[in-house]
Amino acid sequence: MPGSPLTVPLAGSLDDPARARDLQKMKRLATGLFGVAAVVFLICVLLGEETGAWVGYVRATAEASMVGALADWFAVTALFRHPMRLPIPHTAIIPRKKDQIGASLGTFVQENFLTPAVVEQRIAHVDVPGRLGALLAAPGRAERLAGDAGAALGAVADLIADDDVQPAVAAFVDRKLRETPSAPALARVIELAIDGDRHQEVLSAGLMGLSRFLSENRVVFRARLGDASPAWVPDWVDDRVFDRVFDLLQRFLAEVGEDPRHELRRSYDQRLRAYVHALRTDPATAARVEHFKEEVLDHPAVRHWSGSLWGTVKASVVTAAADPDSELRARLVALIRRAAKFLEEDPTVRELVQRQSQRIAGYVVDRFAGDVAELVGSTVARWDTEETSRRIELQVGRDLQWIRVNGTVVGGLAGLVIYTVAQLLS
Repeated sequence: MPGSPLTVPLAGSLDDPARARDLQKMKRLATGLFGVAAVVFLICVLLGEETGAWVGYVRATAEASMVGALADWFAVTALFRHPMRLPIPHTAIIPRKKDQIGASLGTFVQENFLTPAVVEQRIAHVDVPGRLGALLAAPGRAERLAGDAGAALGAVADLIADDDVQPAVAAFVDRKLRETPSAPALARVIELAIDGDRHQEVLSAGLMGLSRFLSENRVVFRARLGDASPAWVPDWVDDRVFDRVFDLLQRFLAEVGEDPRHELRRSYDQRLRAYVHALRTDPATAARVEHFKEEVLDHPAVRHWSGSLWGTVKASVVTAAADPDSELRARLVALIRRAAKFLEEDPTVRELVQRQSQRIAGYVVDRFAGDVAELVGSTVARWDTEETSRRIELQVGRDLQWIRVNGTVVGGLAGLVIYTVAQLLS
């Protein structure tokens, strides 16, 4: 029928052969008791009351047992199907009311189990941080979780289209660099260097590098002096002049490098501090820095670097995540182990996790309880009607057959009592 919901077979292992055998055994027992009562009743009818007064008592008992057995058979059968395939009203209750039962079951679960109060109370009696900590601290668990995280990261990276992301990343980096004022940042960097006396270390390293560079290129500088010197000046004069100047320059560089209180260092320190002040207060100085930054950002090499930034970062992260011996994986493993230790030992962290887990559980239940109830109802509605009825009967039918057995026994006793009272009153 168009528009009717699609029915699907039930999944799972509810169709247990052992249950089916037990159900059939109980059905045979209940039916057998009915058969015994029927045989006894028939014998009593054939014997007649002339045989003795006791026949009436036995006949009444057997007759009431048959009535009780038939009534309870009808009641039990009516739950799952039409008795004797007759369309008697108010029978085959489960097949006919399957959708309503599913909706009611979903509502029952929502109102009695999936409530913030119930879930939060349950969570309050569970050591959530302790269990999480024990889970994370299990041998090899941190390594496995780190490996799973690396695999997930690789899968997510494969789903991302580089041609779409790369221009966006490049544009984002370029925009942020252009929007960020360079002068204050540069001033702060220089200030940090000055406060730690790193600027003097930089100067010393620069002086040593310059001295080394001059020594390594002494022949080149001597040749340049010879080319610039007039032809009439003898070479030995050029050698004397060059050696004298070169040695003076090297001694000066060594002197500045060895003397932490040298005048050049003091002047260098004052000029650097003055430049920091200018970066913070002089618009012209700040503008020159910004102009230099713009020139650097517009350089083709820098633009190429920003354009390839996403691919480079992505490749590096994915490779590190997939390598069990990488620094990234090692740090992730260490982070998981520290988290496990905090969850097991730190009272502040434990209290925070416990409280937040209750809040999160309450929020999730409050937000999705209706969806769960709807899922239960819609799932039951999609089940095949006959299959559903059969499965439910298989689960509870054995106990229901005891109703038939009890009905046979209780009916017989009730019939015996009624007949006895009637005999006493007659």
